[in-house]
Amino acid sequence: MSIAVLLTAAAGLAEAASGAGGQFIDNQGQPIGSVSMIQGPHGVLVNIELNGLAPGAKAIHIHQTGSCDDHAHGFKASGSHVNPEQRQHGLLNPDGPGAGDFPNFHVHADGYAWAEFFNARISLDGSTGVDLLDDNGSAIVIHENVDDHRTQPIGGAGARIACAVIAATD
Repeated sequence: MSIAVLLTAAAGLAEAASGAGGQFIDNQGQPIGSVSMIQGPHGVLVNIELNGLAPGAKAIHIHQTGSCDDHAHGFKASGSHVNPEQRQHGLLNPDGPGAGDFPNFHVHADGYAWAEFFNARISLDGSTGVDLLDDNGSAIVIHENVDDHRTQPIGGAGARIACAVIAATD
């Protein structure tokens, strides 16, 4: 195998493994965890790790603006869910889901949570779905309640309790 072929293959692997991430903050602006994302060939693998949340199931969504600056006001600066196709909210909605919709995750009794999701409706490089690293960026937001995956506009998920701005890591 030639060096040119090996270099081309290595460049392709590096491109396929492009990443992004961010630090979650709570409504007091305190760091409570992290998110990491890896671009795959058909979507994005998302990992979250959190501490200090109330126990129970929580909703998580991608929001359309990369801002968590207004933590004392419920992270409204992050905008609405990423949904350029204007689909209905919810993984169980026959007219959904929106690009920013995810399954719920569980916070243990000690406030710790770890979860991994895959979303084929988003991308870090514009190759598939919504580009999370576009000009206005994106944020990943945790809500206080579970998402029922049907109710409009946010599945009954309740207040925004944590937020992380998504930024390129490569």
